[in-house]
Amino acid sequence: MPPRVTNAPPPPATPLALERRFPALAGRVPRRALATLPTPVHRLAALGREAGVAELWIKRDDQTGQVYGGNKVRKLEWLLADALARGHRSVLTTGALGSNHALATTIYAGVVGLRASLVLIPQPITDHVRHTLLLDHAYGATIHAVPTIAAARRRVIGLLVRGTLARDRPYLVPTGGSSTVGTLGYVNAGLELGEQVTAGALPEPAAIVVPLGSGGTVAGLLLGLRLAGLRSRVIAVRVTDLLPPSPEFLARLANQARTMLTRLGAEVPPLMVTPDDVTVRSEWLGAGYGAVTPDGLAARDRIAASEQLKVETTYGAKALAAVLALAHEAPWRDRPILFWHTYSAADPAAALDRLPDWHELPPALHPVFRDDGSR
Repeated sequence: MPPRVTNAPPPPATPLALERRFPALAGRVPRRALATLPTPVHRLAALGREAGVAELWIKRDDQTGQVYGGNKVRKLEWLLADALARGHRSVLTTGALGSNHALATTIYAGVVGLRASLVLIPQPITDHVRHTLLLDHAYGATIHAVPTIAAARRRVIGLLVRGTLARDRPYLVPTGGSSTVGTLGYVNAGLELGEQVTAGALPEPAAIVVPLGSGGTVAGLLLGLRLAGLRSRVIAVRVTDLLPPSPEFLARLANQARTMLTRLGAEVPPLMVTPDDVTVRSEWLGAGYGAVTPDGLAARDRIAASEQLKVETTYGAKALAAVLALAHEAPWRDRPILFWHTYSAADPAAALDRLPDWHELPPALHPVFRDDGSR
């Protein structure tokens, strides 16, 4: 029989920083409270001393959820609510085999009563990838493994057509949740950080370092920080070579979110995000998406030893490696730097009575679990 899931109750629907900044938005756009907000900030004192960085801070978006946290939860609050408001009974999304986004979508779709289908492409195989696939299956995802991005597009189109003919068309959640609707989660996050700076929880960061995957997190922050009146520079650390978003894309997505807020009745200042508002760095990407890098491994081990915090090698470790290097570069030397932690601190396996055996997964995924890759 399939694993049993014990889900924690969702957090109360408390007002968001976005609604405090723009009261006219309250109740104007569907949202399901899934994240525990605001997430805390604190100084990485031990790591800072060890690395010779005077002002090193962290934003703990690893704590957005009890069952599963990370940056995706902020986006899914809006995306899944939109799916329900439009009458969908299922969601469909894409990613790589070890996608945190695909797992988060599966878990929280189940929380709100939606089915989840995943179309997944290859990536370098690690224990983390295998663990994530087991969790996808345990939480009820229907997994479609395909060999290429082109094949993923064809499979998505086929599933949408099939669903439409069956009058059960799935709601398409874009890779990483990076749509205008999903980006609102990080517009709110930028405003939330502004409130924490105003309250004295941390100094205004000179730089905010965040992984750059599909781009919705960075785009939302670009707009949210501007609306909060912060001058912090967003440094987006590329972690993917699979259709990586450009500064032009990030600015366009941020401005689309601004337009949405205006149409919903918010009195948004007449500002425009431009490609020059973000710094994209690629030096820590390594061989590509999912590839483990020596700098990333070193950064992962350093924060685990000094701060007892966990980052994974696909996103967080590469961004943290960038933080430790950038802190010694002009103009960031001796100025406050904030590491935006996007990986979940919670292992959703804790909410299961057991992990499935890999033989229970679709046969197309079995080679991932065989040491020799045989079929």
